[in-house]
Amino acid sequence: MSKVFIVNTEYQADAKVFIVNTEYQADENIFIVNTEYQADQKVFIVNTEYQADKKVFIVNSEYLAT
Repeated sequence: MSKVFIVNTEYQADAKVFIVNTEYQADENIFIVNTEYQADQKVFIVNTEYQADKKVFIVNSEYLAT
């Protein structure tokens, strides 16, 4: 799930994610792309950690995504 596209509704998403503030808290680093066709997965951002499939940290360069 390196490159992701954020969708507006949960049913459109491949996974639900919770954004953490530091990289060491995350299960995965992600890079957000502007168009759906560039993405490896579509994600929906949830408000609480227990709702999420994964905890993620947003990186500012594609090569830093894991």
